Amino acid sequence: MTTPLSQFSTLTRTSLNALVTLGSVVICAMLMLVRLPYWQFFSPDWLLIWVVVWSVKRSPWQGFVAGVCLGWIQDGLSTHYPSHALSLAIVGGLTGLMQKQRFISEDFISIALIAFAMAMISETINAAQISLLTDISLPEIWQHHRQIALSSAILSSLWAPLIYAPLNLWWSWVQESDLD
Repeated sequence: MTTPLSQFSTLTRTSLNALVTLGSVVICAMLMLVRLPYWQFFSPDWLLIWVVVWSVKRSPWQGFVAGVCLGWIQDGLSTHYPSHALSLAIVGGLTGLMQKQRFISEDFISIALIAFAMAMISETINAAQISLLTDISLPEIWQHHRQIALSSAILSSLWAPLIYAPLNLWWSWVQESDLD
């Protein structure tokens, strides 16, 4: 069965795929700027979600590179301290290492669980960077870390399927058209 994308040239399909992929990054980056009332510190980590969705079917190296790139974007949108590039690179690499297709079934719940775990890891890496590079007392950092990490992990895991569903459908469709 041929897909509608298979009627286009390889260059057109590749360009369209790049446009959709980069467009989704831009949308996630713009969502990072949206703040709901009373939610200043409690919002999903949209770029982390994107890195998880990207890395789940790719190699650890591709996940690592995506994490560094999106970490730099997040550093540019917020603050470069602590560096989000380090935490997102580790998240991308770890997600790529999971070999999801072998161990975890392909569904929304597994993506939500992976996003939850990776958000906890990301926030822990950020807290460790703050504790190493500031004069803030360690108990104070880790007290806030628990609250921030848990809220970020819960919200990111709840919103992860919203990013995963259309991108997974798109990338599967592109892959099928490349096989035709």
